[in-house]
Amino acid sequence: MGGILNRTLTAAGHEVVVVTRRPTQDGELRWDGRTLGPWAETIDGSDVVINLAGRSVSCRYTEQNLRAMMDSRVDSARVVGEAIAAARRPPQVWLQMSTATIYAHRFDAPHDEATGVIGGGEPDVPRYWDFSVEIAKNWEREQQRAQTPRTRKVALRSAMVMSPDRGGVFDYLLWLARLGLGGPVAGGDQYMPWIHDHDFVRATTFLIDRDDITGPVNLAAPTPLPQRAFMHALRKAGGAPVGLPATKWMAEIGAFVLRSDTELLLKSRRVVPGRLLETGFTFDHTHWPQAADELVRRARHERRRT
Repeated sequence: MGGILNRTLTAAGHEVVVVTRRPTQDGELRWDGRTLGPWAETIDGSDVVINLAGRSVSCRYTEQNLRAMMDSRVDSARVVGEAIAAARRPPQVWLQMSTATIYAHRFDAPHDEATGVIGGGEPDVPRYWDFSVEIAKNWEREQQRAQTPRTRKVALRSAMVMSPDRGGVFDYLLWLARLGLGGPVAGGDQYMPWIHDHDFVRATTFLIDRDDITGPVNLAAPTPLPQRAFMHALRKAGGAPVGLPATKWMAEIGAFVLRSDTELLLKSRRVVPGRLLETGFTFDHTHWPQAADELVRRARHERRRT
């Protein structure tokens, strides 16, 4: 997501400074995600800070990895808050990454920011799913408690961002579909929230410009759909006629082989963008079949170029 925002904002004429644990290009600044350092000087005088830092969730959910997910998110949010608090000219707005995973596993009703149910303690789900919710809650809490009275704060409860970039979630799901593995998982009734990468950028810039919006905002297309329908549309767009179904235990084996976790596939996240729609944001990509077609075309174009 950082790469997507960097490309788009730079192309629009903005000066973007990337702060990262692993600088690879000139102009990128190094930080450890935990402590103040020379990188914090770039906060002073900036218009906007967007914090996307956090250990990848594409891993086995061991105790060690879950703790690393928690610490990397909470520590980075805390130190960004410290840098903003110390700035003589603090940024006008701080957009802090969060996640749609904060909401409860449910099928019956959608989650918007006003009426959505925060997760934790749901029956018949693995107890470690509660820890994922605690990560999200602590992540947002760290931003809320930061003493930054001159900086507006927004928490981005983002769905899966779909882009044709190599290594992203869309690339991974399209690969599964082309292998014939893009069928229903554990029945396929669980909802999958998503947002097209163009709308992710547009929503981000919308929130930067709207100085009346604070607090949590769902970044998700208005039409989440069950995993079965989601993958059917992706298979059709990618020209993969067959999608073998998988039981829960088969998904567990596959996740183990891929060093990932089944929560990413099995948790039902029926998340909708209540605040974005209420404040006048319009999505360019509201329906997944059409969005999937466009993303597949872009992916094929990029592959031909490289």
